[in-house]
Amino acid sequence: MAMGHGSPGRDPRVLDAVIKAYDVRGVVPDQFDADLARDVGAAFVEVLSARSRDGGPGAVVVGQDMRPSGDDLVDAFAAGVTSQGCDIIRIGLASTDGLYFASGILGLPGAMFTASHNPAHYNGIKLCRAGAAPVGQDTGLREIRRMVETGVPAFDGAPGAVSALDMLPRYAQHLRGLVDLRPSRPLRVVVDAGNGMSGLTVPAVLGTAAGLPALPLEVIPLFFELDGTFPNHEANPIEPSNLRDLQRAALDHGADLGLAFDGDADRCFVVDETGRAVTPSAITALIAQRELAKHPGATIIYNCISSRTVPEVILEGGGTPERTRVGHSFIKERMVETGAVFGGEHSGHFYFADFWRADSGMLAAMHVLAALGETPEGTTLSGMLAPYDRYVVSGEINSEVSDPAQATQRVAAEFADRPGVTQDWLDGLTVAAPEWWFNLRPSNTEPLLRLNVEARDAEMMAGIRDDVLALVREANA
Repeated sequence: MAMGHGSPGRDPRVLDAVIKAYDVRGVVPDQFDADLARDVGAAFVEVLSARSRDGGPGAVVVGQDMRPSGDDLVDAFAAGVTSQGCDIIRIGLASTDGLYFASGILGLPGAMFTASHNPAHYNGIKLCRAGAAPVGQDTGLREIRRMVETGVPAFDGAPGAVSALDMLPRYAQHLRGLVDLRPSRPLRVVVDAGNGMSGLTVPAVLGTAAGLPALPLEVIPLFFELDGTFPNHEANPIEPSNLRDLQRAALDHGADLGLAFDGDADRCFVVDETGRAVTPSAITALIAQRELAKHPGATIIYNCISSRTVPEVILEGGGTPERTRVGHSFIKERMVETGAVFGGEHSGHFYFADFWRADSGMLAAMHVLAALGETPEGTTLSGMLAPYDRYVVSGEINSEVSDPAQATQRVAAEFADRPGVTQDWLDGLTVAAPEWWFNLRPSNTEPLLRLNVEARDAEMMAGIRDDVLALVREANA
Protein backbone atom coordinates (compact mmCIF):
# COMPACT_ATOMS: atom_id res chain seq x y z
CA MET A 1 0.00 0.00 0.00
CA ALA A 2 1.25 3.50 -0.80
CA MET A 3 2.37 5.67 2.06
CA GLY A 4 0.25 8.68 2.88
CA HIS A 5 0.88 11.19 5.66
CA GLY A 6 4.04 11.19 7.66
CA SER A 7 7.50 12.59 7.52
CA PRO A 8 10.02 9.73 7.62
CA GLY A 9 12.71 12.39 8.02
CA ARG A 10 11.08 13.83 11.14
CA ASP A 11 13.52 14.02 14.05
CA PRO A 12 12.65 11.19 16.48
CA ARG A 13 13.92 13.32 19.36
CA VAL A 14 11.24 15.91 18.65
CA LEU A 15 8.57 13.22 18.57
CA ASP A 16 9.85 11.83 21.86
CA ALA A 17 9.68 15.29 23.40
CA VAL A 18 6.16 16.04 22.16
CA ILE A 19 4.37 12.67 22.29
CA LYS A 20 4.42 12.09 26.03
CA ALA A 21 3.09 9.40 28.37
CA TYR A 22 -0.52 10.61 28.32
CA ASP A 23 -0.85 13.18 25.55
CA VAL A 24 0.76 15.21 22.77
CA ARG A 25 2.15 18.52 24.01
CA GLY A 26 4.79 21.01 22.95
CA VAL A 27 5.76 24.55 22.01
CA VAL A 28 3.96 25.91 18.93
CA PRO A 29 5.28 25.95 16.24
CA ASP A 30 8.82 24.90 17.20
CA GLN A 31 7.83 21.44 18.43
CA PHE A 32 4.14 21.09 17.60
CA ASP A 33 2.87 22.45 14.30
CA ALA A 34 0.05 21.89 11.80
CA ASP A 35 1.98 19.17 9.93
CA LEU A 36 2.37 17.14 13.12
CA ALA A 37 -1.28 17.69 14.06
CA ARG A 38 -2.36 16.42 10.64
CA ASP A 39 -0.16 13.35 10.91
CA VAL A 40 -1.42 12.55 14.40
CA GLY A 41 -4.99 12.82 13.14
CA ALA A 42 -4.35 10.39 10.31
CA ALA A 43 -2.49 7.95 12.58
CA PHE A 44 -5.22 8.21 15.21
CA VAL A 45 -7.79 6.88 12.73
CA GLU A 46 -5.54 3.98 11.74
CA VAL A 47 -4.45 2.94 15.23
CA LEU A 48 -7.97 3.11 16.66
CA SER A 49 -9.60 1.66 13.52
CA ALA A 50 -11.97 4.61 13.80
CA ARG A 51 -13.67 3.96 10.46
CA SER A 52 -16.89 2.09 11.09
CA ARG A 53 -16.93 -1.68 10.66
CA ASP A 54 -19.92 -1.59 8.30
CA GLY A 55 -17.94 0.32 5.71
CA GLY A 56 -19.23 3.75 6.73
CA PRO A 57 -16.89 6.58 7.58
CA GLY A 58 -17.01 6.49 11.39
CA ALA A 59 -16.29 9.73 13.23
CA VAL A 60 -13.98 11.46 15.70
CA VAL A 61 -15.29 14.22 17.98
CA VAL A 62 -12.94 17.18 18.51
CA GLY A 63 -12.92 20.07 20.99
CA GLN A 64 -10.45 22.85 21.71
CA ASP A 65 -9.59 25.33 24.42
CA MET A 66 -9.08 29.07 24.01
CA ARG A 67 -5.42 29.06 22.93
CA PRO A 68 -4.70 31.23 19.87
CA SER A 69 -3.03 28.33 18.03
CA GLY A 70 -6.06 26.06 18.42
CA ASP A 71 -7.94 26.82 15.20
CA ASP A 72 -5.05 26.07 12.85
CA LEU A 73 -4.06 22.90 14.70
CA VAL A 74 -7.62 21.58 14.78
CA ASP A 75 -8.04 22.34 11.06
CA ALA A 76 -4.90 20.33 10.35
CA PHE A 77 -5.92 17.44 12.61
CA ALA A 78 -9.33 17.37 10.91
CA ALA A 79 -7.62 17.21 7.52
CA GLY A 80 -5.61 14.21 8.69
CA VAL A 81 -8.66 12.41 10.06
CA THR A 82 -10.83 13.04 7.01
CA SER A 83 -8.02 12.01 4.65
CA GLN A 84 -8.34 8.54 6.17
CA GLY A 85 -12.04 8.27 5.37
CA CYS A 86 -13.29 9.24 8.82
CA ASP A 87 -15.68 12.08 9.68
CA ILE A 88 -14.94 14.89 12.13
CA ILE A 89 -17.53 16.33 14.52
CA ARG A 90 -16.26 19.66 15.86
CA ILE A 91 -17.78 20.79 19.16
CA GLY A 92 -15.78 24.02 19.19
CA LEU A 93 -14.65 25.62 22.42
CA ALA A 94 -14.93 23.13 25.27
CA SER A 95 -13.43 22.04 28.55
CA THR A 96 -11.61 18.71 28.52
CA ASP A 97 -14.40 17.09 30.51
CA GLY A 98 -16.82 18.58 27.96
CA LEU A 99 -14.94 16.63 25.28
CA TYR A 100 -15.06 13.50 27.46
CA PHE A 101 -18.81 14.00 27.79
CA ALA A 102 -19.18 14.21 24.01
CA SER A 103 -17.05 11.07 23.55
CA GLY A 104 -19.11 9.25 26.15
CA ILE A 105 -22.59 10.29 25.12
CA LEU A 106 -21.91 9.92 21.36
CA GLY A 107 -19.89 6.72 21.73
CA LEU A 108 -17.04 8.11 19.61
CA PRO A 109 -13.27 8.49 19.96
CA GLY A 110 -12.25 12.04 20.75
CA ALA A 111 -9.45 14.59 20.65
CA MET A 112 -9.15 17.62 22.89
CA PHE A 113 -6.76 20.36 21.80
CA THR A 114 -5.29 21.84 24.94
CA ALA A 115 -2.04 22.24 26.82
CA SER A 116 -3.93 22.35 30.12
CA HIS A 117 -2.05 24.60 32.57
CA ASN A 118 1.02 25.19 30.37
CA PRO A 119 1.93 28.73 29.19
CA ALA A 120 0.35 30.31 26.12
CA HIS A 121 2.99 29.22 23.59
CA TYR A 122 2.17 25.54 24.21
CA ASN A 123 -0.60 23.43 22.78
CA GLY A 124 -1.36 19.74 22.66
CA ILE A 125 -3.88 16.94 22.20
CA LYS A 126 -5.53 14.66 24.74
CA LEU A 127 -6.84 11.60 22.90
CA CYS A 128 -9.48 9.10 23.97
CA ARG A 129 -11.29 6.08 22.64
CA ALA A 130 -15.07 5.86 22.46
CA GLY A 131 -16.59 6.29 25.89
CA ALA A 132 -13.75 8.60 27.03
CA ALA A 133 -11.36 5.65 27.54
CA PRO A 134 -7.82 7.05 27.75
CA VAL A 135 -5.20 6.77 25.02
CA GLY A 136 -1.71 6.67 26.57
CA GLN A 137 1.62 5.11 25.75
CA ASP A 138 0.36 1.59 26.46
CA THR A 139 -3.07 2.10 24.89
CA GLY A 140 -2.26 3.43 21.43
CA LEU A 141 -0.06 6.51 21.78
CA ARG A 142 3.17 4.58 21.21
CA GLU A 143 1.75 3.14 17.97
CA ILE A 144 0.57 6.60 16.88
CA ARG A 145 4.07 7.98 17.46
CA ARG A 146 5.66 5.14 15.48
CA MET A 147 3.24 5.63 12.58
CA VAL A 148 3.80 9.40 12.54
CA GLU A 149 7.53 8.78 12.22
CA THR A 150 7.35 6.11 9.51
CA GLY A 151 4.33 7.41 7.58
CA VAL A 152 0.59 6.66 7.74
CA PRO A 153 -0.69 4.17 5.14
CA ALA A 154 -2.68 5.96 2.43
CA PHE A 155 -6.44 5.44 2.36
CA ASP A 156 -7.95 4.82 -1.07
CA GLY A 157 -11.60 5.58 -0.29
CA ALA A 158 -13.61 8.77 -0.12
CA PRO A 159 -12.56 11.37 2.45
CA GLY A 160 -14.62 11.98 5.55
CA ALA A 161 -16.80 15.01 6.14
CA VAL A 162 -16.62 17.76 8.77
CA SER A 163 -19.64 18.89 10.78
CA ALA A 164 -20.26 21.02 13.86
CA LEU A 165 -22.27 20.20 16.99
CA ASP A 166 -22.96 22.32 20.08
CA MET A 167 -22.66 19.99 23.07
CA LEU A 168 -22.53 22.59 25.86
CA PRO A 169 -26.27 22.56 26.77
CA ARG A 170 -26.32 18.76 26.91
CA TYR A 171 -23.14 18.75 28.99
CA ALA A 172 -24.62 21.21 31.47
CA GLN A 173 -27.88 19.27 31.71
CA HIS A 174 -26.01 15.99 32.21
CA LEU A 175 -23.90 17.33 35.09
CA ARG A 176 -26.95 18.81 36.79
CA GLY A 177 -28.54 15.38 36.57
CA LEU A 178 -25.58 13.84 38.40
CA VAL A 179 -25.44 16.39 41.26
CA ASP A 180 -28.71 18.14 42.12
CA LEU A 181 -27.98 21.62 43.44
CA ARG A 182 -31.59 22.81 43.46
CA PRO A 183 -32.21 21.96 47.15
CA SER A 184 -29.04 23.78 48.26
CA ARG A 185 -29.28 26.64 50.70
CA PRO A 186 -28.15 29.91 49.06
CA LEU A 187 -24.38 30.07 48.62
CA ARG A 188 -22.02 32.78 47.45
CA VAL A 189 -19.10 31.38 45.45
CA VAL A 190 -16.17 33.15 43.81
CA VAL A 191 -14.84 31.37 40.72
CA ASP A 192 -11.42 32.09 39.21
CA ALA A 193 -11.43 30.81 35.63
CA GLY A 194 -7.90 32.07 34.96
CA ASN A 195 -9.11 33.09 31.46
CA GLY A 196 -9.55 29.38 30.77
CA MET A 197 -12.45 27.20 29.72
CA SER A 198 -14.38 27.35 32.98
CA GLY A 199 -15.21 30.88 31.86
CA LEU A 200 -17.50 29.14 29.35
CA THR A 201 -18.65 26.15 31.39
CA VAL A 202 -19.40 27.74 34.77
CA PRO A 203 -22.09 30.11 33.38
CA ALA A 204 -23.62 27.14 31.55
CA VAL A 205 -23.61 24.66 34.44
CA LEU A 206 -23.95 26.84 37.53
CA GLY A 207 -25.76 29.71 35.82
CA THR A 208 -28.41 30.11 33.14
CA ALA A 209 -26.24 30.61 30.01
CA ALA A 210 -27.23 27.20 28.61
CA GLY A 211 -30.94 27.84 29.17
CA LEU A 212 -31.21 25.93 32.44
CA PRO A 213 -33.11 27.24 35.49
CA ALA A 214 -31.27 29.41 37.99
CA LEU A 215 -29.70 27.67 40.99
CA PRO A 216 -29.49 29.09 44.55
CA LEU A 217 -25.94 30.24 43.87
CA GLU A 218 -24.46 33.70 43.59
CA VAL A 219 -21.42 33.27 41.33
CA ILE A 220 -18.82 36.04 41.48
CA PRO A 221 -16.61 35.69 38.36
CA LEU A 222 -12.88 36.32 38.15
CA PHE A 223 -11.17 36.31 34.74
CA PHE A 224 -14.00 34.64 32.80
CA GLU A 225 -12.88 36.18 29.48
CA LEU A 226 -11.49 33.37 27.32
CA ASP A 227 -7.92 34.39 26.59
CA GLY A 228 -5.23 31.83 25.86
CA THR A 229 -2.48 34.38 26.50
CA PHE A 230 -3.40 34.26 30.23
CA PRO A 231 -3.09 38.02 30.91
CA ASN A 232 -3.86 37.79 34.65
CA HIS A 233 -2.07 34.71 35.93
CA GLU A 234 -1.27 31.20 34.74
CA ALA A 235 -4.27 28.88 34.74
CA ASN A 236 -2.44 26.49 37.05
CA PRO A 237 -4.08 26.60 40.48
CA ILE A 238 -1.81 23.96 41.99
CA GLU A 239 0.75 26.80 42.29
CA PRO A 240 -0.12 28.82 45.42
CA SER A 241 0.71 32.14 43.73
CA ASN A 242 -2.08 31.56 41.23
CA LEU A 243 -4.68 31.29 44.02
CA ARG A 244 -4.00 34.70 45.55
CA ASP A 245 -6.62 36.57 43.50
CA LEU A 246 -9.24 33.98 44.46
CA GLN A 247 -8.27 34.03 48.13
CA ARG A 248 -8.46 37.83 48.26
CA ALA A 249 -11.81 37.89 46.46
CA ALA A 250 -13.31 35.21 48.71
CA LEU A 251 -12.55 37.40 51.73
CA ASP A 252 -13.57 40.68 50.06
CA HIS A 253 -16.96 39.30 49.01
CA GLY A 254 -17.66 37.30 52.17
CA ALA A 255 -17.99 34.19 50.02
CA ASP A 256 -18.85 30.76 51.34
CA LEU A 257 -16.06 29.30 49.21
CA GLY A 258 -13.91 29.85 46.14
CA LEU A 259 -13.24 27.62 43.15
CA ALA A 260 -10.28 27.72 40.78
CA PHE A 261 -9.94 25.75 37.55
CA ASP A 262 -6.97 25.09 35.31
CA GLY A 263 -6.88 26.10 31.64
CA ASP A 264 -8.91 23.21 30.27
CA ALA A 265 -11.07 23.00 33.44
CA ASP A 266 -10.52 19.32 34.14
CA ARG A 267 -8.96 20.15 37.54
CA CYS A 268 -10.61 22.01 40.39
CA PHE A 269 -9.11 23.60 43.51
CA VAL A 270 -11.05 24.99 46.45
CA VAL A 271 -10.49 27.72 49.04
CA ASP A 272 -12.64 28.06 52.13
CA GLU A 273 -14.39 31.13 53.56
CA THR A 274 -11.14 32.27 55.19
CA GLY A 275 -9.24 32.08 51.90
CA ARG A 276 -7.33 29.00 53.03
CA ALA A 277 -6.57 26.49 50.29
CA VAL A 278 -8.29 23.13 50.80
CA THR A 279 -6.13 20.11 50.03
CA PRO A 280 -7.29 17.93 47.13
CA SER A 281 -7.07 14.99 49.57
CA ALA A 282 -9.78 16.60 51.71
CA ILE A 283 -11.95 17.00 48.60
CA THR A 284 -11.29 13.36 47.69
CA ALA A 285 -12.35 12.26 51.18
CA LEU A 286 -15.49 14.42 51.07
CA ILE A 287 -16.61 13.12 47.67
CA ALA A 288 -15.70 9.55 48.66
CA GLN A 289 -18.05 9.84 51.62
CA ARG A 290 -20.83 11.14 49.36
CA GLU A 291 -20.30 8.36 46.81
CA LEU A 292 -20.30 5.70 49.53
CA ALA A 293 -23.65 7.00 50.75
CA LYS A 294 -25.03 6.19 47.28
CA HIS A 295 -22.99 3.00 46.78
CA PRO A 296 -22.45 1.27 50.14
CA GLY A 297 -19.31 -0.83 50.30
CA ALA A 298 -17.97 0.47 46.99
CA THR A 299 -14.32 0.73 46.02
CA ILE A 300 -12.70 4.18 45.95
CA ILE A 301 -9.36 4.83 44.23
CA TYR A 302 -6.70 7.17 45.60
CA ASN A 303 -3.10 7.63 44.53
CA CYS A 304 -0.02 6.92 46.60
CA ILE A 305 0.65 10.53 47.58
CA SER A 306 -2.84 11.26 48.83
CA SER A 307 -3.24 11.90 52.54
CA ARG A 308 -3.78 8.97 54.89
CA THR A 309 -7.03 10.70 55.70
CA VAL A 310 -8.45 9.39 52.40
CA PRO A 311 -8.23 5.62 53.07
CA GLU A 312 -9.24 6.23 56.70
CA VAL A 313 -12.43 8.02 55.63
CA ILE A 314 -13.19 5.34 53.03
CA LEU A 315 -12.86 2.59 55.65
CA GLU A 316 -14.93 4.58 58.16
CA GLY A 317 -17.63 4.84 55.50
CA GLY A 318 -17.66 1.09 54.90
CA GLY A 319 -15.88 1.32 51.55
CA THR A 320 -12.82 -0.36 50.09
CA PRO A 321 -9.80 1.91 49.53
CA GLU A 322 -7.62 1.05 46.53
CA ARG A 323 -4.19 2.67 46.30
CA THR A 324 -2.65 3.24 42.87
CA ARG A 325 0.11 5.04 41.03
CA VAL A 326 -0.06 8.71 40.14
CA GLY A 327 -1.55 9.42 36.70
CA HIS A 328 -4.95 9.35 35.05
CA SER A 329 -4.35 6.23 32.96
CA PHE A 330 -3.54 4.17 36.08
CA ILE A 331 -6.56 5.54 37.94
CA LYS A 332 -8.93 4.79 35.08
CA GLU A 333 -7.51 1.30 34.53
CA ARG A 334 -7.95 0.42 38.20
CA MET A 335 -11.47 1.83 38.19
CA VAL A 336 -12.33 -0.59 35.39
CA GLU A 337 -10.60 -3.52 37.09
CA THR A 338 -12.10 -2.92 40.55
CA GLY A 339 -15.47 -1.43 39.65
CA ALA A 340 -14.58 1.68 41.68
CA VAL A 341 -17.19 4.42 41.74
CA PHE A 342 -14.78 7.31 42.31
CA GLY A 343 -11.10 8.21 42.28
CA GLY A 344 -9.12 11.24 43.43
CA GLU A 345 -5.59 12.54 43.01
CA HIS A 346 -3.50 15.07 44.93
CA SER A 347 -3.19 17.10 41.71
CA GLY A 348 -6.86 18.08 41.69
CA HIS A 349 -8.07 15.43 39.24
CA PHE A 350 -11.29 13.67 40.30
CA TYR A 351 -12.73 10.67 38.41
CA PHE A 352 -16.34 9.51 38.40
CA ALA A 353 -17.73 6.13 37.35
CA ASP A 354 -21.00 7.83 36.38
CA PHE A 355 -19.02 10.13 34.05
CA TRP A 356 -17.35 7.35 32.02
CA ARG A 357 -14.60 7.14 34.70
CA ALA A 358 -13.30 10.44 33.31
CA ASP A 359 -12.03 13.37 35.36
CA SER A 360 -14.20 16.44 35.72
CA GLY A 361 -13.27 19.54 37.68
CA MET A 362 -16.81 20.85 37.33
CA LEU A 363 -18.39 17.70 38.73
CA ALA A 364 -16.02 17.79 41.71
CA ALA A 365 -16.93 21.44 42.32
CA MET A 366 -20.63 20.57 42.22
CA HIS A 367 -20.11 17.88 44.87
CA VAL A 368 -18.44 20.41 47.15
CA LEU A 369 -21.24 22.93 46.58
CA ALA A 370 -23.90 20.27 47.20
CA ALA A 371 -22.23 19.06 50.40
CA LEU A 372 -22.02 22.58 51.82
CA GLY A 373 -25.49 23.43 50.57
CA GLU A 374 -26.94 20.50 52.53
CA THR A 375 -25.56 21.79 55.85
CA PRO A 376 -27.49 24.06 58.25
CA GLU A 377 -27.35 27.82 57.72
CA GLY A 378 -24.17 29.23 59.22
CA THR A 379 -22.05 26.13 58.66
CA THR A 380 -18.73 27.10 57.11
CA LEU A 381 -16.71 25.11 54.61
CA SER A 382 -13.76 25.02 57.00
CA GLY A 383 -16.03 23.66 59.71
CA MET A 384 -17.53 21.07 57.39
CA LEU A 385 -14.06 19.91 56.29
CA ALA A 386 -12.47 19.91 59.77
CA PRO A 387 -12.88 16.11 60.17
CA TYR A 388 -10.55 15.64 57.17
CA ASP A 389 -7.78 17.84 58.61
CA ARG A 390 -5.90 15.13 60.48
CA TYR A 391 -2.25 15.42 59.45
CA VAL A 392 0.45 17.93 58.53
CA VAL A 393 1.75 17.78 54.96
CA SER A 394 4.88 19.16 53.32
CA GLY A 395 3.47 19.84 49.90
CA GLU A 396 5.44 18.57 46.92
CA ILE A 397 9.14 19.51 47.07
CA ASN A 398 11.23 19.12 43.91
CA SER A 399 14.98 18.48 43.99
CA GLU A 400 17.15 18.49 40.88
CA VAL A 401 19.44 15.45 40.91
CA SER A 402 21.90 14.01 38.42
CA ASP A 403 20.94 10.39 39.14
CA PRO A 404 17.40 10.06 40.56
CA ALA A 405 17.61 6.26 40.86
CA GLN A 406 20.85 6.36 42.85
CA ALA A 407 19.53 9.08 45.17
CA THR A 408 16.33 7.13 45.78
CA GLN A 409 18.25 3.96 46.60
CA ARG A 410 20.34 5.90 49.08
CA VAL A 411 17.21 7.07 50.87
CA ALA A 412 15.73 3.55 50.83
CA ALA A 413 18.87 2.09 52.37
CA GLU A 414 18.98 4.71 55.12
CA PHE A 415 15.39 3.99 56.21
CA ALA A 416 15.50 0.21 55.66
CA ASP A 417 16.43 -0.80 59.20
CA ARG A 418 14.34 1.65 61.17
CA PRO A 419 11.90 -0.17 63.50
CA GLY A 420 8.24 -0.23 62.43
CA VAL A 421 9.03 1.16 58.98
CA THR A 422 7.81 -0.38 55.73
CA GLN A 423 8.74 0.36 52.12
CA ASP A 424 7.10 -0.19 48.76
CA TRP A 425 7.87 0.74 45.15
CA LEU A 426 4.37 1.11 43.68
CA ASP A 427 5.29 4.56 42.35
CA GLY A 428 8.79 5.64 43.29
CA LEU A 429 9.67 4.89 46.93
CA THR A 430 7.08 5.07 49.71
CA VAL A 431 8.37 4.74 53.26
CA ALA A 432 5.75 4.49 56.01
CA ALA A 433 5.63 4.33 59.80
CA PRO A 434 2.62 4.53 62.14
CA GLU A 435 2.99 8.31 62.66
CA TRP A 436 4.34 9.43 59.27
CA TRP A 437 5.06 8.52 55.66
CA PHE A 438 6.84 9.95 52.66
CA ASN A 439 6.96 9.28 48.94
CA LEU A 440 9.96 10.04 46.73
CA ARG A 441 9.33 9.63 43.02
CA PRO A 442 11.11 10.72 39.84
CA SER A 443 9.67 13.13 37.31
CA ASN A 444 8.73 11.57 33.96
CA THR A 445 10.25 14.44 32.00
CA GLU A 446 12.97 16.14 34.08
CA PRO A 447 15.94 15.11 36.28
CA LEU A 448 13.90 15.78 39.41
CA LEU A 449 12.85 13.87 42.50
CA ARG A 450 9.48 14.84 43.98
CA LEU A 451 9.10 14.49 47.74
CA ASN A 452 5.81 14.42 49.67
CA VAL A 453 5.80 14.00 53.46
CA GLU A 454 2.91 13.64 55.88
CA ALA A 455 3.04 13.27 59.66
CA ARG A 456 0.93 13.52 62.79
CA ASP A 457 2.37 16.92 63.74
CA ALA A 458 4.44 19.73 62.21
CA GLU A 459 7.64 18.95 64.11
CA MET A 460 7.64 15.32 63.02
CA MET A 461 6.87 16.26 59.40
CA ALA A 462 9.72 18.78 59.30
CA GLY A 463 12.17 16.27 60.76
CA ILE A 464 11.38 13.55 58.19
CA ARG A 465 11.34 16.11 55.37
CA ASP A 466 14.74 17.49 56.30
CA ASP A 467 16.28 14.02 56.76
CA VAL A 468 15.16 12.92 53.29
CA LEU A 469 16.20 16.15 51.57
CA ALA A 470 19.65 15.95 53.18
CA LEU A 471 20.11 12.42 51.84
CA VAL A 472 18.93 13.43 48.36
CA ARG A 473 21.23 16.44 48.22
CA GLU A 474 24.18 14.52 49.64
CA ALA A 475 23.73 11.89 46.94
CA ASN A 476 23.80 14.68 44.38
CA ALA A 477 26.92 16.34 45.78
